[in-house]
Amino acid sequence: MVLLHDGLRLARYSEAVGAGDRAPALSVARADEADVTTAAAVTLAADGATARYLLAPWIAEAGSRDLLRPDRVATPLDVSATGVTEPVPVAPVGGGCERRPVLHLRSSSRIVEDHAFLVADLGGLSPTHLTYTPLPGSGTPPARRPREATGTAALTAWSRLACDLGSRPDAPVRAVNLWDFAEQRLPRGGGRVVWSCSRAVTWRGDGDVSVHLRTSGPMAARPVAREDDTAACSRFGQHVVAGTRWRSPGGDWYVLAAGSRAVTSLGVSGDVRAEADGRTLARRAARDAEFEVTGRLRTGEALPALPAARPDANAP
Repeated sequence: MVLLHDGLRLARYSEAVGAGDRAPALSVARADEADVTTAAAVTLAADGATARYLLAPWIAEAGSRDLLRPDRVATPLDVSATGVTEPVPVAPVGGGCERRPVLHLRSSSRIVEDHAFLVADLGGLSPTHLTYTPLPGSGTPPARRPREATGTAALTAWSRLACDLGSRPDAPVRAVNLWDFAEQRLPRGGGRVVWSCSRAVTWRGDGDVSVHLRTSGPMAARPVAREDDTAACSRFGQHVVAGTRWRSPGGDWYVLAAGSRAVTSLGVSGDVRAEADGRTLARRAARDAEFEVTGRLRTGEALPALPAARPDANAP
């Protein structure tokens, strides 16, 4: 195996020894502007069930944890003197979501700042950095910044969206941030839900976003909206609105909508017409009602909702 790096690209050439007719493999990926987290590990070899990684010299501790089990601590990894890990479990290929292993790394205070962070193997040469932005505070505080996804709230949130982490072989993902932008108390005993936007940024700089509705129970978060190649849910697109159908425990159907911190009101048009001050809305509607959601910002600007994930994706 040979690794090459020219400051802009990373290349890995490998030949299998005694593997019969398996051809040599060459992988090339961008690595420009890689930082402490996105340059922390390189995938050396993977066999579908496990992978080995070469860790950067500034990594002082390494472990593996399952995103689906936030209450379990990371399992320490053995690392050789040259920085190569023992075989580490990886997510199964071809469907199924029994586990979602990630690397839990800690940088050395002798080289860079001492902090822990998570990276996930999504199929690229460099694992993907995972971050988390919590719900906004009360009032109109400054927008919160993404933080490392190692705290209790971050791990709990990511455990509900972990199964949506997937590979993009055509455009390796540099980082994914999970942003909880609104919470809502549902009618008819529906409990509390959190609206979140996950933004996956590639090494090209473009980003895809998905909005999910997360209940307080153990079920996985439900996708409600998606848009590719967008600035939404980033510092260049800090405002977001989304809507979806929802069925109450009593069987009644509703239109739900929510907006981020700068949204002052929401409106629904189409087969359902409704308006509400604030950042959340819930209105009775027929199951097959067609509707559009629009938010209004403090500036008076109208903000349309992100496109729905897929037809009837939100039915229980």
